[in-house]
Amino acid sequence: MIDTLAPGEIHTTAIIDRTADIAPDAAIGPYAVIGPRVVIGAGTRVGPHAVVHQDTTLGASCVVHQGASIGNEPQDLKFGGEQTEVIIGERTVVREFVTINRGTSAHGKTEIGSDCLLMAYAHVAHDCIIGNHVVIANSVNMGGHVEIGDWVVVGGMSAIHQFAKIGAHAFVGGMSAVRKDVPPYVKASGQPLKLYGLNSVGLQRRGFSDAVRLELKRAYRLFFQSDLNITQAAERARSELKPSSELDYFLAFLEASNRGLTI
Repeated sequence: MIDTLAPGEIHTTAIIDRTADIAPDAAIGPYAVIGPRVVIGAGTRVGPHAVVHQDTTLGASCVVHQGASIGNEPQDLKFGGEQTEVIIGERTVVREFVTINRGTSAHGKTEIGSDCLLMAYAHVAHDCIIGNHVVIANSVNMGGHVEIGDWVVVGGMSAIHQFAKIGAHAFVGGMSAVRKDVPPYVKASGQPLKLYGLNSVGLQRRGFSDAVRLELKRAYRLFFQSDLNITQAAERARSELKPSSELDYFLAFLEASNRGLTI
């Protein structure tokens, strides 16, 4: 049904709040509900029975499939009705029955970047921050305040604890329990979650040079395959490895972790 929506088509059964701002070439399917203060960007399509509750911005060329729920109240007992929002970038696809809750006063918004794919039944809780080019597979559930970096892939039926962070370019296998932070550039899987080396295939596909991948591998060994603590490993990495923006990000992520690191 969503593939048959023509640019600018708004089905006669759709319910649209008068304060919604819908681009002229956006399309709204049958029985969809668009609530107050919703902004829908150019070329975006909202499928049948989807609900965009309120205070949500959908960027250009997004696709929201049937039954998705975006911008509903946070599932947080501390939420007091304050006005918060959801912001979604461009070309992001939200599949069937995905739920994305608004933020709370803690952060004020739930943010999802551009070019993401959220597969069926995934749940994005309040105040989560998801980067660009992220793939969230079927039935992934995340608690509030989760942060996921660019180009991360999270396998199906995984659960992510509130406040956990997953660094950019990491790969998390399906049915994993993410209780602690997952470093950038790595592979992790299991219950309990364990690291399985660098995400070498992903890094190669995304154009990381051989030299950068080699230095990241050396850094990984210092932190996770030696007897050094975080401070010692960071000192060794800065003194022995070739500097790069990727290495700087890797070190900064590890040193800033509050929940502790997956190892």
